[in-house]
Amino acid sequence: MLPFNDEELLPAVEKSLDKVKPMLALDGGGLTLLGVKNGIVYVQLQGACHGCASASQTLKYGIERQLKIDIHPEIGLENIPLGAEFNIEAL
Repeated sequence: MLPFNDEELLPAVEKSLDKVKPMLALDGGGLTLLGVKNGIVYVQLQGACHGCASASQTLKYGIERQLKIDIHPEIGLENIPLGAEFNIEAL
C-alpha cells in the first residue's frame, strides 16, 4: 500500500516522467500522462512509441522503473493504447 493519496502522487509522477520523456523523444516517441488512480499511473505512449515492438520493455524497464526509484516500489504503471476509451473516474 502506498503511503500517498493520488493527489499527492501527481506532482511527483509528473517530475519523474519528465526524466524519461527525453529518452522517448530521441526515438521519435512521447508520453502523455492520463492520470493517477489508486497508486496506478495511467499513460499513453505517443509517436513512434505507439505500436513499437519494444514498447512493453520501455514501459516496464524504463518508465515504471523510474517511477519506482523516484517515488515508491509499489507504484504501478498502465499504458492505455491510442484510440482506447479511457475515463479515470470510471475506475
